[in-house]
Amino acid sequence: MDQETIFLTILGMMAVTYIPRALPVLALARRTLPEPVIRWLGFIPVAVLSAMLVPSLLAPEKILDFSLRNIFLWAAVPTFLVCWKTRSFVGAVVTGMGCVALGRLFLT
Repeated sequence: MDQETIFLTILGMMAVTYIPRALPVLALARRTLPEPVIRWLGFIPVAVLSAMLVPSLLAPEKILDFSLRNIFLWAAVPTFLVCWKTRSFVGAVVTGMGCVALGRLFLT
């Protein structure tokens, strides 16, 4: 591929990712949304994170796995508790990494 084709491809990819994100911001910038809509929008990050995380925790090998060998599932339990109680991103990451490290040390 020549340089011009690569450059145009990158510009095209930038446009198709930027435009869908910018349009709602531009359309809603001067409007006040109703309270129920704002409350509903607050659930979107949790829903997206759950949709990405749950399959990886419950079925890491494409099969449901609740055994002790699924260290990611068992490391998630104390990580969720720390995150919920402290609301600390760093605390949750450190807890998760520590639990996975301990699980690999003792369970595998």
